[in-house]
Amino acid sequence: MSSSDSITIIGAGLAGSEAAWQIANAGIPVRLYEMRPSKRSPAHHSNDFAELVCSNSFGALSTDRAAGLLQEELRQLNSFIINTADQNSVPAGGALAVDRERFSSNVTNKLSSNPLISIHRQELSDLPSQDQITILASGPLTSSELAENIKRFTGLDQCHFYDAASPIIEGENIDLSIAFRGSRYDKGDADYINCPLTQHEYLSFRKALLQAEQAELKDFERDSATFFEGCLPIEELAQRGEDTMRYGPLKPIGLWDPRWGDLQNRDLRRTKRAYAVVQLRQEDRAGRLWNLVGFQTNLKWGAQKKVFRMIPGLQNADFVRFGVMHRNTFLESPKLLKPTLQFRDRLTLFAAGQIIGTEGYAAAVAGGWLAGTNAALLARGKEPISFPKETMIGALTHFISDLELKEKLNKRNKFQPMPPNFGLFPELNTRIKDKRSRYGAYRDRALKKLNESINRNKDFFKVSLSL
Repeated sequence: MSSSDSITIIGAGLAGSEAAWQIANAGIPVRLYEMRPSKRSPAHHSNDFAELVCSNSFGALSTDRAAGLLQEELRQLNSFIINTADQNSVPAGGALAVDRERFSSNVTNKLSSNPLISIHRQELSDLPSQDQITILASGPLTSSELAENIKRFTGLDQCHFYDAASPIIEGENIDLSIAFRGSRYDKGDADYINCPLTQHEYLSFRKALLQAEQAELKDFERDSATFFEGCLPIEELAQRGEDTMRYGPLKPIGLWDPRWGDLQNRDLRRTKRAYAVVQLRQEDRAGRLWNLVGFQTNLKWGAQKKVFRMIPGLQNADFVRFGVMHRNTFLESPKLLKPTLQFRDRLTLFAAGQIIGTEGYAAAVAGGWLAGTNAALLARGKEPISFPKETMIGALTHFISDLELKEKLNKRNKFQPMPPNFGLFPELNTRIKDKRSRYGAYRDRALKKLNESINRNKDFFKVSLSL
């Protein structure tokens, strides 16, 4: 297989894996480059493709939630990654969470067995020539060499922030005489394990967090680091105020301990709830591994073991994986990309995944789907597509390619990654005050617009969506 008759993809994360599958489904050969295992990032733990680094959750399943709507749009587009996630899901209340190892292993096996996908286990540290259709999907953990070459190509200093992953513990040592199963507001099954804290326990835990020793950041000093506001380390939340954690990942609202009995009176429930609650989400199908929800951290490993064992019910916790912090790189996309995810100055070069400035697993998959589809269309001599702003895919890709935002960035360079959210949508024709009803109307409009886009491009989609 020569490079001239194939499409090159740099990176086999969520976006690169999705793009490779869509291109191969269009009947076009793919050269997929993945630097692991010859070179590892600070956050990866395996050699499999589409490894989920931060958590095992793709977000809410409900389609009147932004993440759930994006997942549904991808299902209707026959997303390879979302289909694989559905097949490897684990109980998580109203969220799509997966068994990480099974999920990544299945993605790797399917891509490796596809005759049109050529796997290259090596680092591609520079961008191919302009005549080679290429998708840059190296992710937020792009190697320093490739990042420098991207910087030279774009003429811009790449943006960055610090992200972190939560620790994972073994389930058999969780003390269920203290911790209890339950989901907020009894929504869905009791898929989470909850560890209640009294006010004294919470304040002692916060004090220990503030005093615990943190791992040294390799790239800069601690006080110069920039964090992504949607995924702050737990010790950073503790630093921001006494009650910040209680209004974030440790909020007790919607949970009550069944040891107090079957409380039917809502007012009584409110008085009986814990001062704060740490939630654990299932990592694997067997329920042997659990991650601490919202406990991204940069504490040293010894400090993590000492401090997190202060949580009631986790006093004997065995840690399978400690939390880590890593630097994430992303492009100043409004200055560089079109809504088709093509670089404005090189139409044969696409970008996808978290490197383009969209946040979250489903958003990375969406970028991979669109970049892969458009690369295939370009290879067939057809015009690349973009989605309407009324769809979640379109809202995200139009945001990160917004020319008005580009002009603002020329004055103040503060582009930050954007997760799926309804605030990106154009207003509805009729104002709806009730938030749940309004989000439902956004969903209905989005899926209608998506269906119209599919019908407009049915000559292409009737093949790709049937595979």
